[in-house]
Amino acid sequence: MVEFQTPHLDAVFHALSDPTRRAILHRLSEGEHTISELATPFNMSLAGASKHIKVLEGAGLVRRHVQGRTHFCQLEAARLAEAQQWLRTYERFWTTRLDDLEEILREEDRASARASEQLPPGQSAKKSRSTK
Repeated sequence: MVEFQTPHLDAVFHALSDPTRRAILHRLSEGEHTISELATPFNMSLAGASKHIKVLEGAGLVRRHVQGRTHFCQLEAARLAEAQQWLRTYERFWTTRLDDLEEILREEDRASARASEQLPPGQSAKKSRSTK
């Protein structure tokens, strides 16, 4: 079971809140990249890219290793799995709610069809879902 009150989860969602960091993670899902390679598509400085990487590292989403003067980054997906497990709780909730809504709407359609069958020819039911 996922612990819902962990600083890890907060750090992951904070890191994911920025579109640049999400794009960096996406690039890292394709394999290891240098900070320079990660900075290039965003037209940002190495210092700017490094700040984003530090946030991702702090959340446990990225691991950096240095070879000479070059910094290489790799995706660490374990924390993403924790966040996904937390989100699954709400996915189950919304799936149940949407299933209930679907059943209500189907019943409403069945009731409307029964009402239409009982009307004299040439008349239509006055209420429909689109006019409510």
